[in-house]
Amino acid sequence: MVAGNNLAWGQEAEGTAPDLAQFPRNETVIVHNPEGVIRNPSWFNIWVNGGGGWSNGLHQLTMDTLWFIDPDAGVPEKSENAIYYSLASGPWEYNDDFSEMTVKLREGIFWSDGVEFTADDVVFTVEKQRDTPGMTWSGAMSTQVAEVTAPDKYTVHFKLKAPNSRFHTVFSVRWNAAWIMPKHVFEGVEDVLSYDYNPPLSLGPYTLHSFDPNGTWYIWEKRADWDKTTMALVGEPKPKYIIYRNNISTDNRLIEMRNGNLDMIHDLSPEGTFSIMDQDPQVQGWFPGFPYAHPDPTLVMAVFNHQNPLFADKRVRWALTLMLDARAMSMASYRGAATLSAISVPPTGTHPRDYHGPLQDYLVNYELDTGTRKIKPYDPNIGTQIAEMVRPQFGDAVPTDEDAIRNAFGYGWWKQDIAAAEELLTAAGFTKNGNQWMTPEGQPFQFSVLVPSEGVVNRLGVIIAQTWAQNGVQASAEVSPDIWDRTGAGDYAVEIGWAVETWGGHPDLSFFLDSYHSEYVAEPGATQPARNWMRWKNPGLDTIIENIRAIDFNDPKGTEYGHEFVKLHLDDMPNIPIMAYNVFSIQSNRYWTGWPNADAPYANPVTNWSNGKYIFTQITPVEGAS
Repeated sequence: MVAGNNLAWGQEAEGTAPDLAQFPRNETVIVHNPEGVIRNPSWFNIWVNGGGGWSNGLHQLTMDTLWFIDPDAGVPEKSENAIYYSLASGPWEYNDDFSEMTVKLREGIFWSDGVEFTADDVVFTVEKQRDTPGMTWSGAMSTQVAEVTAPDKYTVHFKLKAPNSRFHTVFSVRWNAAWIMPKHVFEGVEDVLSYDYNPPLSLGPYTLHSFDPNGTWYIWEKRADWDKTTMALVGEPKPKYIIYRNNISTDNRLIEMRNGNLDMIHDLSPEGTFSIMDQDPQVQGWFPGFPYAHPDPTLVMAVFNHQNPLFADKRVRWALTLMLDARAMSMASYRGAATLSAISVPPTGTHPRDYHGPLQDYLVNYELDTGTRKIKPYDPNIGTQIAEMVRPQFGDAVPTDEDAIRNAFGYGWWKQDIAAAEELLTAAGFTKNGNQWMTPEGQPFQFSVLVPSEGVVNRLGVIIAQTWAQNGVQASAEVSPDIWDRTGAGDYAVEIGWAVETWGGHPDLSFFLDSYHSEYVAEPGATQPARNWMRWKNPGLDTIIENIRAIDFNDPKGTEYGHEFVKLHLDDMPNIPIMAYNVFSIQSNRYWTGWPNADAPYANPVTNWSNGKYIFTQITPVEGAS
């Protein structure tokens, strides 16, 4: 094995494994990292993009910051509303107008070299990144922080450039967040942008043991003083060693798990998941049966470019919605293993409790004026219909309980109603020439649908384009390897992707919603800041966002404003919410057990999330396994 201070550049070959015989399986968890080859394996300076790994255990096991917010429910009695108080000893404290924030820090936390963590580390982290363009969080610090001070050893005080009731989220981990730097190391670094930080100090419960010079595996070892980290607040991590393996093809992930050389797989194809579930009784997914996959707090949707005149009229957007068949989309993309959402909130974490469930009556009774008549377009039974469609193939693996079906397949979706769609297009000034819809200007209603190169979202986009084409709209799927770049540039008509990402375990929607404010909408031809890819503007939307900005993160009023957003979105249909981005993360119970699942949703099982570190406190080795 290679010592942690070696440097090499990654090669393209399939990822290898270290000598696993050196690591007893009752002490070692082996994790699939979804990254490909890591180009600069010895780069651990996570505060600068230097070609190192992000999901190789570095931020999952060695980094820490003020708060963690789990995309699922969180470990019972160890988190509050899915929030963990990590380096902070309690919640954020703002002044009345949210222009200042005070943080009380936890005492008795130590870096892996024995130096105590203090407020000086936080102040240094903020000032260093604020004053150094090119660092990962320099933008957030330079645009928001006017002054940061340490009144005492365990207190940090921020003065902000403008009131912001969500400033604390910069230090609140969802997938990651602004990690705290060790001042006593980085204050002596002349050029932080070229510093590899190898080997890295750890503020978490593990330190670097070794890594592959070709960048395909990393091994981390539990600190003897793990109880001097914030992990002690949740429990002792059970594995002595955690190995992250990357650059593993889908087929080899299956083989390696069957051979006992992987305990956690980040994701598989639907077909690969169905295969291993059928062949290996020791593996599990999020749900105990079909559809197995974990609904990510990300919502796949058809995103319209509102700066394209074709989609300026909401009646057109609604017409395209009612042409779609939720059952066909589910089967074509996920082979039926999709979790649908008719509203612009992903059906994951605690959102069904806070949004989907409470809004069912509103959706069932929701009326849409087609210009000819009023209809009720929502079908609350779509999930049950899909469950029945896959039952002949998957039998008892498909749930029968109504609540279980809703959790797995979603609450419902829109009825395919071609007649209503035609009425809406007609009301919007469109005409039909044979089977071809023509725009009010007399041109064919024609556009391309941007889709990624492969995977379930590619399949979804293809069936959407085909369905529109079958109903008189000249839509065609366009595969785009640079789909995110083109989406941000506004170089598209319709894109299949996501403009919604949420905390998941917390009802606040500001993670995506704040970016929807009209102040951020770019002019045509300019790059759009993240998330409002459709460039949607609506005065009512701005009011909701501004109301959320003016209240605390935990204020129950935030959920009420979230409901207002959902209803406004329904009326305007700026994009078409379709389904959660389901991730086929699976775990093996061959050597370890106690993994999170839909019945024990204490953590997101997707392996590259920082919150995954809490999983290691809850699992235990299987008796007799070695």
